[in-house]
Amino acid sequence: MVTKLSKLPLAHQPGEVWEYSMAVDVLGRIIEVVSGTTLDRFVEDRVTKPLGMASTGFYVPEADIGRLAQPQIDPTTGERPPLPDVTQKPRWFSGGGGMVSTAGDYLRFCEMLLHHGGWEEARVLAPPTVGLMTSDALPPGIGYTERSKTMISDVSPMPAMGQGFGLGFAVRTAEGHNPLPGKVTTFYWTGAWGTTFWVDPREKLIGIMMIQVPLSKGPPYRRAMRYLTYQALLDEAG
Repeated sequence: MVTKLSKLPLAHQPGEVWEYSMAVDVLGRIIEVVSGTTLDRFVEDRVTKPLGMASTGFYVPEADIGRLAQPQIDPTTGERPPLPDVTQKPRWFSGGGGMVSTAGDYLRFCEMLLHHGGWEEARVLAPPTVGLMTSDALPPGIGYTERSKTMISDVSPMPAMGQGFGLGFAVRTAEGHNPLPGKVTTFYWTGAWGTTFWVDPREKLIGIMMIQVPLSKGPPYRRAMRYLTYQALLDEAG
């Protein structure tokens, strides 16, 4: 895949336009080349195993297939939307998506990010690295494609939404521009099949939603959870 991508012309001059792309998938291959091992083994050795995320990987082992959640039935068709088959080991491991996990494992990963790269006895990242990851990396005046403006609505990393983009997820840069509540420095992202998380360092808050619906069906659930969570918070005097 990377060989094919390398033969394509660039869609934009580097640094001039933000567009959601295959960049993180390419990064997954770079990790394999630099580390000398497959991405699934690298993630297990460096991330999931140290953090105790025993139910996270690129596919579901046969013994755990019965635990696999099914997608929500589409009321317009009465059928479940098709999902990638995660019961089989994939031919290649995507750096940009395709992993399966549980809410408990996902929480451990988010706790690591909230606590600047370490959680319990594990140290996965250095604090300055997490600081870089969660800072807005987009330069002033950068352009956005029409697809980027519409495909992810309230999570779009645009100044009009009070958001930018760090190294892997959106970063909140202003509180009042976005329909969703959240403090500046909050960072988050959403999966293609409804999963979403956010970390609000100022509130010491983590939110995780594990649902399986098409990306276009997720916003109402995502917004309801965000509203209800922040409405439930009390200030220190309360």
